[in-house]
Amino acid sequence: MPLTLEAIAANQGPLCNQAIAMARIQGRAHGDKSMYLTAGLHRSMQRHPDKIATVTGTRRQTYRQLVDRVARTASALRALGLQPGERLSVLALNSDRMIELLLAGAWAGLVINPINTRWTPAEVAYALADCSASALAVDDGLMPTAQGMATGLPALRLRLYMGETKAPEGYLPLEEKVSAAKPIEDLRSAPDTLAAIVYTGGTTGFPKGVMLSHGNLWASLIGRMAEVSNPPHYVTLLTSPMFHVAGLGRMLGQTMVGGTCVTVPAFAPQQVVETMAREGVNDLVIVPSMLQMLLDTPGFDPQGLPRLERILWGAAPITLPLLRRALQAFPQVDFIHVYGMTETSAAVSTLPISRDPAFLDSERIRSAGAAGLSAEIRIADAEGQELPAGTHGEILVRGPAVMQGYWGREEDTRKALAGGWLHTGDGGVMDEHGYLYVIDRIKDMVITGGENVYPAEVESAVTSHPAVSMCAVIGIPHEKWGEAVHAIVVLKPGQQVTAEALSAHCHARISGFKCPKTYEFRDKLPITAAGKVQKTELRKTAVGAKA
Repeated sequence: MPLTLEAIAANQGPLCNQAIAMARIQGRAHGDKSMYLTAGLHRSMQRHPDKIATVTGTRRQTYRQLVDRVARTASALRALGLQPGERLSVLALNSDRMIELLLAGAWAGLVINPINTRWTPAEVAYALADCSASALAVDDGLMPTAQGMATGLPALRLRLYMGETKAPEGYLPLEEKVSAAKPIEDLRSAPDTLAAIVYTGGTTGFPKGVMLSHGNLWASLIGRMAEVSNPPHYVTLLTSPMFHVAGLGRMLGQTMVGGTCVTVPAFAPQQVVETMAREGVNDLVIVPSMLQMLLDTPGFDPQGLPRLERILWGAAPITLPLLRRALQAFPQVDFIHVYGMTETSAAVSTLPISRDPAFLDSERIRSAGAAGLSAEIRIADAEGQELPAGTHGEILVRGPAVMQGYWGREEDTRKALAGGWLHTGDGGVMDEHGYLYVIDRIKDMVITGGENVYPAEVESAVTSHPAVSMCAVIGIPHEKWGEAVHAIVVLKPGQQVTAEALSAHCHARISGFKCPKTYEFRDKLPITAAGKVQKTELRKTAVGAKA
């Protein structure tokens, strides 16, 4: 018996639903012909044709209108000569037009490649060349980046303008093509068909193109919905960029159940607050740095968001002081921690935050939860052997949501998927009840005097000081110890504190060898478009720090 979308949306009988979901995911992941990205769109059209599907500024469209535009956009793309399997790169900020184009690419059988909006022209050109993109679609906001690219992309034969004014020289007006096109039938790709190439952040060299199939993304969505309800009445604000699997997945999840997607071009706290209040947003997916900025917004009053029901966060560790502050600010809101990565098509574990005092004071509040229904998780040593509960090691994941591999990188794929498990590069530990604790990126670990120091633990200690807003911890060279722990600190507005005071604060909370040897105060931290702190940039600028 397959897991029906009706059962997921209603979220009734969770144990029954989970058992059914597991059967479908494990037994039918490679044979279910309904596992294509636009399948949910057809369902939403049948059940909610006149429900609002997308909101961008003052522009609204129903599911009937969205499906029509997706089908006509797919028709326009095919009429321009794009064939199934060709790569369509999209350089655009979150909007209804981007949603349409991403869905239309899947409808037409193309491989969508949403590009990081914070990249330089050279980085964008690298991705286009790496995946041999046949077409590039650009909106007004990113046109300067696209026009700044050097020539020399022989595979790129189409440049499409996503705006509604006059197309720049060398770009075809996509809106004009869509308006003139007739809808075409959905190709309904097979589950193992490549759906997307999503590039990693490139923190360890050049970005790698993660290959995600229709089945990968579908399994992730179904598995997550069986764990975390996604009722069709939810109005979701897409704050995460859709070049990130969190934003892409949340959009796909909403179109699957007939929910509403509200978009903002980027995370600007004041605009986000105003949009949430105006549109009655129920659901928000953010990263901890965004939550911090939201709470720090001058004049911010959580009471102005009466319809907010849920906040999910992931992508980076959250400090306990920030989590407790958020719980206090939003007493009626459900908080859920999700853990995953691009290579796993988003979340593989979830932890609903209980407001029971026993839970809030327990170690489990630091957990990333237990494995979801589309993933199996273990902690392993350097040889890939499973470690006993409570032992630190690398987090490994396997299941139908795990990527097909890295585009054009056979050796990297072989290493990443060695032994049939995805080697995440994240360090962690699992307790005797299967709850996962993500310690930090293995490559971010600081080794000082032979001792392993995980930055997330130190950052939590530093940010527990009432004067501290944000903190990032890195390792810097040290003649005696090899590396020393270095903290870059952002203070709250109007607050002051000395390095000596922070040192005393940390020594009272964590072991001396873990405490920062040096402190650096800045006005802000470099943040990626996905909301993560750019520690590679911090390492470059902190090279001269004395330890």
